Amino acid sequence: MPDPDRPDLAAMVVPLGRALVAAELPVLERNGLTMWAYGVLLGLELEPVYTQAALAKAIGADKTRIIGVLDDLQRRGLIERAPDPTDRRVNLVSLTKEGKAVRDRAQREIRDREEEMLAALPRADRQAFLRTLHTLWANVTAERGSQAPRM
Repeated sequence: MPDPDRPDLAAMVVPLGRALVAAELPVLERNGLTMWAYGVLLGLELEPVYTQAALAKAIGADKTRIIGVLDDLQRRGLIERAPDPTDRRVNLVSLTKEGKAVRDRAQREIRDREEEMLAALPRADRQAFLRTLHTLWANVTAERGSQAPRM
């Protein structure tokens, strides 16, 4: 029998997600990134080179939705796009050295903010929470058919 005093998972997770997004936005803005741009840069950690369609699938985005994001990142020198030598109709997307530096800096700053939030938990609880959250996230990600980034 479920605990009748426990709020539904969504009732707990959604406000937490909103708080995390609110904590990330200033970091992303300081690094000149949108959430989608950051998602693209993180997605390029999984594989050094992706087709645009495969990258969109890996990050759970519509392939037409990320074209503008890719255009902006390329203009800024954070990614490169080049025709696939085996199929010139397809663009390959890769991270530049500058793109990796921006991604890594933003991720470090975001992780620092997360640590501030997680500090409310004792260390053992924090590790258990992160393991559990990662397992749930990996299951949901696998169900939707995209890849799970490394932790």
